[in-house]
Amino acid sequence: MKTLRLILGDQLSRDISSLADIDPATDVVLMVEVAEETTYVPHHKQKLVLVLSAMRHLAAALAEQGITVDYVRLDDGGNTGSFSGELARAIDRHRPERIVVCEPGEWRVLAMMRRWEDDLGVPVDIRDDTRFFADRARFRRWAAGRRTFRMEHFYRAMRRETGLLMDGGEPIGGRWNYDAENRKRLPADVAIPERRRFPADAITRDVMALIAERFADYFGDLDSFAWPVTREDALAALDDFIETALPRFGDYQDAMKAGAPFLHHALLSPALNIGLLNPREVCARAVAAFGTGQVPLNAAEGFIRQILGWREYVRGIYWLTMPGYAETNALDARRPLPALYWNGETPMRCMAEVIGSTREFAYSHHIQRLMVTGNFALLAGIRPKEIAEWYLAVYADAFDWVELPNTHGMAMFADGGLLASKPYAASGAYINRMSDFCGDCAYDVKKKAGVDACPFNAMYWAFLIRNADKLAANPRMAMPYRALAGWSTERKTGIVAEANAFLDSLG
Repeated sequence: MKTLRLILGDQLSRDISSLADIDPATDVVLMVEVAEETTYVPHHKQKLVLVLSAMRHLAAALAEQGITVDYVRLDDGGNTGSFSGELARAIDRHRPERIVVCEPGEWRVLAMMRRWEDDLGVPVDIRDDTRFFADRARFRRWAAGRRTFRMEHFYRAMRRETGLLMDGGEPIGGRWNYDAENRKRLPADVAIPERRRFPADAITRDVMALIAERFADYFGDLDSFAWPVTREDALAALDDFIETALPRFGDYQDAMKAGAPFLHHALLSPALNIGLLNPREVCARAVAAFGTGQVPLNAAEGFIRQILGWREYVRGIYWLTMPGYAETNALDARRPLPALYWNGETPMRCMAEVIGSTREFAYSHHIQRLMVTGNFALLAGIRPKEIAEWYLAVYADAFDWVELPNTHGMAMFADGGLLASKPYAASGAYINRMSDFCGDCAYDVKKKAGVDACPFNAMYWAFLIRNADKLAANPRMAMPYRALAGWSTERKTGIVAEANAFLDSLG
């Protein structure tokens, strides 16, 4: 049976399910650079380079294996600019008896795929994405009957199923979670490892030139692009992380430091999320490093929790709750996204640092996203849809299935507590405790009010006051609301006015 096999830009694995039974003698692999996918949000230039260069590299590798690849470039004259349009053209060229695809990572694309059989008149086989530990049906079984969906409960179930860091039926070390040991501020005398980066080859340079010309007004720098775009480079990046950064990842995964956006983080999520790495091999390497004594247990467990736990969990939440999840706004946040998220022009050093590194590398680590840019958006009451579009646009690893639950659930509490048990709201004290950002800031983090006080401080209390009817009964918010109970009406009014004045000044 002659088959046309469509590979999407985040499915760049030779072992993707849509290629599992390929017959090189009859089948054709279709890969398309789709204009619609480059413009539905204004993606960081480096994100576009990453995906398109990795696609072109995989196409070349498949061709070397004797597989026929029909590759449509973004600048090809006949490119229709859509998946459906290019699939129709490819059907005319190849006359396949069926189409095989792997399920996508985005609800809107899956809805499109489900229409293809009727629209195009060719049978369409949509296969499960087997690159994850838990398929969508497995997560639904876990979620069935639960009133809340806590990652820790899912994570323990996945540890038992996979045997990762397990001793029989019990976790190695006697504890499931070492998060309490993974919240240290980075000491001044701890050396930051130099991380391996990957210079652009000829294929990548061609893509960079295309992006620079076609998307000149999009966010982000191009000159610093150095992400892995091949399977070989992604494996080298994994080696680099295991050897140089994982040993101290556990201790300092929540730390932040000016001028050092990478610290001990893996930098593997872009390669994982487009398919250059498989989460099973990544977790296996971390377990092996623990087994040989190369890394301590809190580092291995903390890293595996992010992959086996959090990454799988947010994907499950996404497919369980879409499409309605994208519309959630439990705190009725309505403020538009301030321009500083795009231009980084602010005296707030923490925001300037994180947005600056985002512009330079299409990357910031999870605490910078959650407790700096995310915390600001939460406290400011920014519309969840707008901040979600920003995260989706500016990070190289951001795809809808992983970005949306992290934003609506974790950062913005827009789902009303489905994902997180409380809002991750914090004053400037948290950022000061976990970073060196506050030392040279124009604002004083120790001042609670006034024009030169850290804006996070007034914004924090104003957020609690504004949302008291929705949050005061939350047991995990009891302490700050007890403090607020002693405030006079005049003091509350003053702090809300100060926070609003600052936010209104941002434009």
